Amino acid sequence: MDKDYFNVADIFGENVFNDATMQERLPKKTYQKLKETIRQGKELDLETADVVAHEMKEWAIEKGATHYTHWFQPLTGVTAEKHDSFISAPKENGKVLMSFSGKELIKGEPDASSFPSGGLRATFEARGYTAWDPTSPAFVRQDAAGATLCIPTAFCSYTGEALDQKTPLLRSMEAINKQSIRLLRLFGNTTSSRVTPSVGVEQEYFLIDRENFLARKDLVYTGRTLIGAMPPKGQEMDDHYFGAIRERIAAFMKDVNIELWKLGVSSKTQHNEVAPAQHELAPIYTEANVAVDHNQLIMETLKKVAYRHGLQCLLHEKPFAGVNGSGKHDNWSLVSDDGINLLEPGKTPHENIQFLLVLCCILKAVDEHADLLRESAADVGNDNRLGGDEAPPCIISVYLGEQLQDVLDQLINTGVADHSISGEKLDTGVTTLPDFLKDATDRNRTSPFAFTGNKFEFRMVGSEDSVGEPNIVLNTIVAQAFSEACDELEKADDFNMAVHDMIKRLAKEHQRIVFNGNGYSPEWAKEAEKRGLSIINNMLDAIPALVSDKSVKLFEEFNVFTKAELESRAEIEYEIYAKKRNIEAKVMIDIIRKQIIPATIRYTTVLAESVNMVRSATDAADVSTQVEMLTEVSACLKETKEKLVELEKHEAKGVDLADIKERAFYYRDYVLPSMEALRKPVDRLEMLVDKSMWPMPSYGDMIFEV
Repeated sequence: MDKDYFNVADIFGENVFNDATMQERLPKKTYQKLKETIRQGKELDLETADVVAHEMKEWAIEKGATHYTHWFQPLTGVTAEKHDSFISAPKENGKVLMSFSGKELIKGEPDASSFPSGGLRATFEARGYTAWDPTSPAFVRQDAAGATLCIPTAFCSYTGEALDQKTPLLRSMEAINKQSIRLLRLFGNTTSSRVTPSVGVEQEYFLIDRENFLARKDLVYTGRTLIGAMPPKGQEMDDHYFGAIRERIAAFMKDVNIELWKLGVSSKTQHNEVAPAQHELAPIYTEANVAVDHNQLIMETLKKVAYRHGLQCLLHEKPFAGVNGSGKHDNWSLVSDDGINLLEPGKTPHENIQFLLVLCCILKAVDEHADLLRESAADVGNDNRLGGDEAPPCIISVYLGEQLQDVLDQLINTGVADHSISGEKLDTGVTTLPDFLKDATDRNRTSPFAFTGNKFEFRMVGSEDSVGEPNIVLNTIVAQAFSEACDELEKADDFNMAVHDMIKRLAKEHQRIVFNGNGYSPEWAKEAEKRGLSIINNMLDAIPALVSDKSVKLFEEFNVFTKAELESRAEIEYEIYAKKRNIEAKVMIDIIRKQIIPATIRYTTVLAESVNMVRSATDAADVSTQVEMLTEVSACLKETKEKLVELEKHEAKGVDLADIKERAFYYRDYVLPSMEALRKPVDRLEMLVDKSMWPMPSYGDMIFEV
């Protein structure tokens, strides 16, 4: 048998302390107590925690683990960890014991002052806590450091504020669960006991050769190219999308899948994306909390495995100007513990009153909190991507498709929906192809929030960003809409009449948020403005939605964020924006001064020497071409120097601004335009200077030579 052969079923989840492993290794009483904690959110007593910790340690040691870590997600966008070994103090005979207590499992104490806190923690206020999240299984990660037991945890300050993505996500999941159960009870459901957001996150990324990556300071320091001319061919031929996967990339994908499967991440789909060197990975849906953890593992694994293959994984939303950017598609639905998908319309959605109420509540939630949903997808890299013809526009709208739009139109226009459009037979015109029914509605890739059969796909999230915040927002705004609907319907004398009237009213009041057309068209921006929809074109204009009175009231009502936590997050986002743009500006200045200008001067010197050499040999020689080239390059070099001086002036002024919010806006309004102005002559120089003298790999070198 082929030595590379393996059975996925044999390795899937082998490095996860999952339910099957716990059932096998824990005493029955301990297992039941732990499951009760997970199902009902009860506090785990220390005696039970000690038993769980011991068995978890023994299992991890069998996997080769020597250390454990509380694995958490601070507000940096990436994960954090501090490793402790299992060894205890040496005994008199010099031997050590391997121990791991319930207290060590449940709680850790990392420094909270060195992570972004938005003022919640000062440097002298260092204490923070990590708390075990038993709803997300522990796992053993195997890498060059050996094997480490990773325990997913929440991260909060000494004073109790959330300093991470997990804590508010778990709070929002409790909120949507409570309100969903209320809604189900109104429709006579007495069997469902819990409703959980089900999430599937599609991850886009680029792969380039690592040597090329290391030769580009802009990629090393910022994750994106700050200069670079387009190659003769980009993505115009659409030949990369879903194309045959090259062997080097296929080998990388195979290793990624194996690592993820061992960690219990159900990596399902892989393919080439639109741009050359761009790819996508998608897992199967799971509970929102676990899905967010898994997406962090996916990003970490992509980068780690790429390194082993001599590749570099680029997760920035726009690593290459002029070609397709990368995003995440956050697929979100609501599923009960007995298998009911609240977003399943059925074959006749016009008759599915529960679904129509859920749908109209979601329309209301998105319409009333469009600015907050937009903010949840705002990050620095996404500013370079959103609004182009490869990503959703910056305008939040909902795509429903023909079938659901027709049902809502019937309700709005006549008050009654008496039919649903059904799928028709697909006629291919080829007799040998099988007949099948096509779906009742098409798909729309230009919509930021699209209904896709039994879920909504939020397509606006950036590829490098955590999907924690978008799911926190979705859970909370829908919980509010459900709560307000239940408040009204629970008091109704005639429930059936009241729910029909509510569906009609919500459909009419919030129809402005529904748009089924081309989101890329300039006409849509004008139409959206007429409808009164918010158009938020960049991250800084999105941040105020976090701390508006409406948002504070929303999050405090459902115990997801306090006002202080929201204000801290807004402060962090202003700070991140200013710091990232500052780094980009400094890197660009460094590259131009130390690499581009010297390389161009060398080239002009060669041209000038060539002109002089030919002229000295014979006066009859025509050196007009060399002279024209020298003149053109010299003019471009002069413009580059002028634009460089302008950028240096703006960058220096930006650094001196004390107020972080003012500094962020200054970088957006002055430094970023100066960078774009400087890039233009530099990109022209790349097309003029001899390639052997150009000091870094070109776009063509990077995206076509993998």
